[in-house]
Amino acid sequence: EFNDVKPECIEEYVSLVGEFIPKLSEDKQFPGELCGAWTTMFGRLDQAIHLWKYTGGYKSVVKAKQYIRENKEFLEFARKRRVMLNNRENQLLYEFSFFGEPEPREPSHIYELRTYYLKPGTLIEWGNNWGKAILIRQQEDDAVAGLFSQIGELYVVHHIWAYDDLATRQEIRHNLWNRPGWDDCVANTVPLIRRMESRVMIPLPFGPLQ
Repeated sequence: EFNDVKPECIEEYVSLVGEFIPKLSEDKQFPGELCGAWTTMFGRLDQAIHLWKYTGGYKSVVKAKQYIRENKEFLEFARKRRVMLNNRENQLLYEFSFFGEPEPREPSHIYELRTYYLKPGTLIEWGNNWGKAILIRQQEDDAVAGLFSQIGELYVVHHIWAYDDLATRQEIRHNLWNRPGWDDCVANTVPLIRRMESRVMIPLPFGPLQ
């Protein structure tokens, strides 16, 4: 979920979601689990991003929507949040199996969300190349999640990476070019991309990824 927050409301927004979202994630009747929550540091600014996991597929997604529509506490939360936002967007995503599921991380990291808008019909080729390339990236334990859209804008891929800081990010990305196979991945996947963007994010204090 992407929330574009009014710049003058960012502190109030963080306080509000920090009070409500952990309770929702821990609610046994709610079928979703919060995987990560961030605000942007570089890229699109004044944006909050929340990543949820629904283990029951579409049935769980529908159940979650029904639950929050009937939850008075959530409706009050949504009413307060509404006036703080310029725009909201959500996507339903599947994970690439070779990335694995996001695992909680101890403080402190910055996170990079790299979003690739692919040419229609190229997702399988993308996955085949990254199924090999992730073995190179996982040597640094910086891979958090690899996801692709099913509902929302289609042929969109998100990769999330964790780094100690921007200098570590630069060093890791520079050293990749010395590893066999990385240049092949880049050469094979760049032609599949229509456009791409990068956001550097900092975790909100209540998220499992710190």
